[in-house]
Amino acid sequence: MKTELIIRSNSSDIDFALLRDGKLIELNNETTGNKFSVGDIFLAKIGKVLTGLNASFVNVGYPKDGFLHYHDLGAQVNSLNSFLKKVSTGKYKEFTLKNFQKEEDINKDGSINKVLKTGQNLLVQIVKEPISTKGPRLSSELSIAGRYLVLVPFSNRVSVSQKIEDPKEKERLKRLAKSIRPKGFGVILRTVAEGKKVAELDKDLQNSLERWITMCKRIPNTNTPTKILSELNRASSILRDVMNETFTNIVTNDETLKVEIKEYLQEIYPEKEKIVKLHKSEVPIFEKYGIERQIKTSFGKTVSMSKGAYLVIEHTEALHVIDVNSGNRSNKAGSQEDTALEVNLISATEVARQLQLRDMGGIIVVDFIDMHKAENRNKLFQHLKEQMALDRTKHKILPPTKFGLIQITRQRVRPELSIKTTEDNPNKNGQVEAPIVLLDNIESDLEKYIINLEQQKSTDKKIQLHIHPFIAAYLTKGVNSIRFKWYLKHKKWITIIPRDAYTYLHYKFTSTKEEK
Repeated sequence: MKTELIIRSNSSDIDFALLRDGKLIELNNETTGNKFSVGDIFLAKIGKVLTGLNASFVNVGYPKDGFLHYHDLGAQVNSLNSFLKKVSTGKYKEFTLKNFQKEEDINKDGSINKVLKTGQNLLVQIVKEPISTKGPRLSSELSIAGRYLVLVPFSNRVSVSQKIEDPKEKERLKRLAKSIRPKGFGVILRTVAEGKKVAELDKDLQNSLERWITMCKRIPNTNTPTKILSELNRASSILRDVMNETFTNIVTNDETLKVEIKEYLQEIYPEKEKIVKLHKSEVPIFEKYGIERQIKTSFGKTVSMSKGAYLVIEHTEALHVIDVNSGNRSNKAGSQEDTALEVNLISATEVARQLQLRDMGGIIVVDFIDMHKAENRNKLFQHLKEQMALDRTKHKILPPTKFGLIQITRQRVRPELSIKTTEDNPNKNGQVEAPIVLLDNIESDLEKYIINLEQQKSTDKKIQLHIHPFIAAYLTKGVNSIRFKWYLKHKKWITIIPRDAYTYLHYKFTSTKEEK
């Protein structure tokens, strides 16, 4: 497996494309004006306390107030409130919590109006960014994420990521964490901590502790609402969370960003510093690595896959629905059941990629092709879980029903990434698919056409492609033309017929009996 991070920077924002074996699996955008990112900590002011909902609105400076539920207060919110009152005066400067006297934990089934009052100040952290008409979702159970561990103020708990399965390794990490844990703080060991030595863990912990102390120094004489601790920028955040030995390339078109990434890698993964490169080609960086084309082909309502199979992705108010279609496939597998399994496995891989790429959240229902054998349904379920294991976002997958439906819940912390893939029709009113995907569509339809001829046992027929003269010239240009590549792949010579009457994006396949 080969992983690459391609970063495109311009004056107003930065785009991050994560590639796995050349295929786009994650696309992120960081806008310089975005002040409300997951992980940011604010000194905020409590607004209206809603006893009926057991929640409160909180002013963090966003046009819509944030929402804080009682269950998101954290058991140690009384200690947090006491600490904030002492630090706000400017007289209390023991930010390490060594000698801080903790308050009693709140009752998990208590009432919010016993803990918070309208107008009081509170430290809150964004756990879900503003989406649509809703303000940010907040928590006052603060945490500061590092590369290997998460620091939790006012807690004494030490826990290890559930993704680390080896009991001995879990016990080792717990023992090391307890030996370096500062008094007054809890520690959560992340998945990437597996196999790390105590010195590496301690260095990461000290970095997080320094961030906490820096944040506390900003509290006195600060007006509310104010952001007092920012999450790392998206480049550092992505590298912190996913950087591993599979990374082979980090490329950016911005010299300053290249230097920043190198400096960050020196801290978290010094042996990978040399893979950071500056893009100098005149070809735009996203075109150079085939990302623009992948964006156009991956974000539409219909997503094509190999051998003619495709997904149809629909979004309703309540959930996402993904329909799996086999397309016009030859039945080379031993039976209809085998064909269904083959298509479903291909589709499961693409579904996992689409969820991560579009950052789809909430309830997702996938309608796979029906399979009668329980063992095949289990194969599909296990394969989907394996593919989804690479997704950093918290999710849960239920086993397939007898009707082939699989339900997935995926945590939604940011607005879903939606990219328009259609363009204005150059010939008349309306929208058409982007010309950049025309060749992909032609090749996909060619595969289906050849399969259809094979099913009709008409392999002796000559295939003709009727198309606009400009596109015809492009397909036949050069010795190693696109048409020649089709011949090598399909062992069929395609006769291309320029048609003046056709519009740019119009094409049609026909076939005639070959002359002997």
